[in-house]
Amino acid sequence: MRLALTGGDGFLGWHVRVLARALGWPAPVRLTRADLADPDAAAARLAGADRLLHLAGVNRGDPADVAAGNVELAAALVRAIRRCAAPPATVVYANSVQAGNGTPYGDSKAMAAVTLAAARPDLVDLRLPNLYGEHGRPHYNSVVATFCRQLADDAPLEVRQDRELDLVHVTDAAAALVDAPPGSPWDGTMPPLRIGVRDLAERLTAYASTYRRGEIPPLTDRHGVRLFNTYRSHRFPADHPIRLPRRADHRGELVEAVKAHGGGGQTFCSTTRPGVTRGEHFHLAKVERFCVLRGSAEIGLRRVGHDEVVRFAVTGDDPVAVDMPTMWAHDIVNTGSDELLTLFWTNEVFDPDAPDTWPEPVGRPALLAGVGAP
Repeated sequence: MRLALTGGDGFLGWHVRVLARALGWPAPVRLTRADLADPDAAAARLAGADRLLHLAGVNRGDPADVAAGNVELAAALVRAIRRCAAPPATVVYANSVQAGNGTPYGDSKAMAAVTLAAARPDLVDLRLPNLYGEHGRPHYNSVVATFCRQLADDAPLEVRQDRELDLVHVTDAAAALVDAPPGSPWDGTMPPLRIGVRDLAERLTAYASTYRRGEIPPLTDRHGVRLFNTYRSHRFPADHPIRLPRRADHRGELVEAVKAHGGGGQTFCSTTRPGVTRGEHFHLAKVERFCVLRGSAEIGLRRVGHDEVVRFAVTGDDPVAVDMPTMWAHDIVNTGSDELLTLFWTNEVFDPDAPDTWPEPVGRPALLAGVGAP
């Protein structure tokens, strides 16, 4: 699948790119606002795309700017499509369930759909609900991102209006947008979580309280796992490595490596020879913890589509935990001269038919990092 998209550097755009990476598709061609200002240049970049996703939009700001911005972006894209020698086979618009609700945002989203459909009567107009997920912008993308950021900063949560929300994880929305084949870490039917704002605040607060102790809260359903992963994305890497409770007496030492409330998951150990690297992959939903028990190692992590690598030097002389954030490539290399013994824990039993493990080296930038990378 050859994708082209607007808004590729935004919250939804990044998750689309990560999902494309997991599916083994070429890196999407990203059209910036500067590209859209030049219809001929934009048309050249669009040519031959299997699927064009229009994700760019204006969500917040002066009402007049919001109203004009969404329509102008759609009009600019239409100009590029009409000049394209080989137009995209499918055009998909990331619309909103708020379209046409009488607000500047809702009405401009509806008008943008009309603008696009005039050029492409076959437009796939996908109306998305409230999206949440890893690395969302507080006070912009969703109340989930706002609450998670406030909890990460130890700030109190304020519920100004308690109403029911339909929340969809952004990877599920990405799967619907790209028409991804069925897969366990995503669900293109976008199953929502129906929850009140106050209940959401209480649920996230409970996760934060448990995780501050280095413990894993009860993760009883798929949205629970994804809400917890969203919260963790606001805590990494500031609170890592995680200090583990240690107890010692004349018999030796005990280290409490994992305390998982409400579920066991899977624990396993591995040995690694000097200089050998394990990992080099990322997960879309799985929660995973590393704990070195003997030897010395370096754990490396890099957010998919970014260049910066976070590294932790760890040793069995002072065991700590490093939890792998979702959508971050990670590895562990034995940096010592002796055999390395590492304990691994995941929140789910390994399923070889749905492993949620996607190859990605840590040490070099992914193709996603370059705009329009082939």
